[in-house]
Order: sequence, then C-alpha cells, then structure tokens
Amino acid sequence: MTLEPHTTFEASGYALSDIQLFQGTSHQQIAALLADCPVIHLQAGQPVQESREKGARLYIVLSGALSLTHMDAHAASGDAAATRILPGECVGELSVLDGEASSDHISTLMDSDLLVIPADTLWKLVDESNGVARNLLRLLSFRIRAANAQLRRRQKVGEFYRQLSMVDGLTGLHNRAWLNDNLPAMVENAHVVNSPLSLIMIDIDHFKQFNDEHGHVSGDHALQVAAKAIRSGLRPTDFAARFGGEELIVILPAANQKSALLVAQRLRDSVRQAAVFSELRKPLPHITASFGVAMLEPGQNAEALISSADAALYRAKEDGRDRVAM
Repeated sequence: MTLEPHTTFEASGYALSDIQLFQGTSHQQIAALLADCPVIHLQAGQPVQESREKGARLYIVLSGALSLTHMDAHAASGDAAATRILPGECVGELSVLDGEASSDHISTLMDSDLLVIPADTLWKLVDESNGVARNLLRLLSFRIRAANAQLRRRQKVGEFYRQLSMVDGLTGLHNRAWLNDNLPAMVENAHVVNSPLSLIMIDIDHFKQFNDEHGHVSGDHALQVAAKAIRSGLRPTDFAARFGGEELIVILPAANQKSALLVAQRLRDSVRQAAVFSELRKPLPHITASFGVAMLEPGQNAEALISSADAALYRAKEDGRDRVAM
C-alpha cells in the first residue's frame, strides 16, 4: 500500500516548537525547508511502509503514537523488541544516515499524523541549522546508548541460559557438556604450569537394583542426595559433574595422589551417611558408592585421564564396591 499525503506541514497547523528535533532552533529558517514536506494520516494498526525507490525518510509523530519493532536476528526466536514513539519524537534517522530503508517494523498504535522528511531535506536542515545538527547528534547518541544497553541485557540473558545449559537438571551438578568444554582446558593448564590434577570417578553401587526395589522416583532422589553429599565435601576450587546415569566425576585441581585419595575416602563416608529415606527405619547406609582415583600423568589428555579413573573405578567394584581404588 502506498501512503499518500493529505496535506503539507505548512498547511497542517502543527507547531515546530512541539518537535524535539527543532527545539532551540530558528523556526523561521526551518519552516521554509519543511513547508512542502507531506503530513500523512494513518489509522490505528496501520503499518508505515517505506518505499525503497524513494529512499530513506525521517518520520516525526505529530499526533498519536508509533510502535517500532526491531527486526534483528533475535526476532526470529521471538525476541523482537518494541519501542513506543510519541508526539514530538521521530524515527528513521539511522536510515537517513546510511541511505537504506529500515528493516524495522513501524506501525501505528492509534490514529496518527506523521511528518515525512525526505533524506535530502533533512541534510539541508543539518547544513543550515547548527541547532538541528546538535539535536540530531543528541538523538543518535541516545539511540546508541539504548542499543548498547539492550545488547548488554541480551548478552547477560544469553550467558544465563548458556550457564543453565551446563547444569544437570536432576542433581544440580555440572553436566557432561560442561565437562567436555572445561576438563581439556584444565588438563592443558595443569601441564603448562606443571601442577598436579586429580580425577575421581564415582558410581552409585547397585543403582539398578535400588531403582527396581524402590522405584525411579526414589532413585532420582538417591542421586540428588549423593550429589549433595559429594558437593558439600569439596573445596570451592573443586568441581563435580554428572558423567551420565549414576556416574559422577570430581575434578581436583592442584591435588596430588595422596590428597585425592583422602578426598575420595571422605566422600565415600559422606555418601554412606547420607539419608535417602526420611523415616530412617531403614538402617544406614541407604546407598553406597565406589570411587576410582587417577592423577594426571605427563603428556596425558583429558580422555586418557577419564579412562584411568574409570579403570580404577572398575577395580573398586571388582574388590567389593563401597570402596576407593587407584
């Protein structure tokens, strides 16, 4: 649909003093340049469609209100941000600057009158009025600050969801994706600074039997209880992750073999003392776990370190479970 003007600004009766872009300027000089600029009337909900053939234009709201929806990459995921443009305010100045019609969606929130200023007319206003140039710079500065603030908010939200995607929903520990991203970097750093690094692989004993006897809801609760017992027994610099199923992994930066064995033994005792059933008529331990400990060897990568800890865990199971093995 092509929007045709129903009058010119000179004949519209609107005052320049009500327009932000022209405040503190010589109105007589500006009025002459705007005299033939069209004023269009749009009904509520009607889109403001730019004609690319006619080039970019500045729209000034004389009455009513516009909704400006920023159609960027986020809009496809339902994250389109809308801005309300009120009487005296304008939209389209960025399009005039870069010479491109805006990809943003502009529509009216109510019946509105708009002053349409073509790009060449706006540049004449800037050339002939320092006040218009100053107001336009102030407006652009505000737009840039608002855009930067919106980007920062989006970055924070994106980081929040990224962190959320790295947490196991059942246990609250880090998940396998986090482990895959971070363990290789920790291993590389340990090699570079020549610092020890130890890994503990943990498996809840006879977990399938526990599920069969008490149900999967109790099984999930048992995993949560074990995860809490393990997390509470670690230093702030240690890390715990759910490797998969009933298997957990603890990463101990700067911990040698002796320290890792002591930590594993402490965690084993914590799991044995953890209560899964609140009535406590069932004697402790409600659950037990087996622990395999491995310390990073020279030249070893993350995958090989996990394999070493997994082999130690297998030995703990073979020796009767509910124990720690290297």
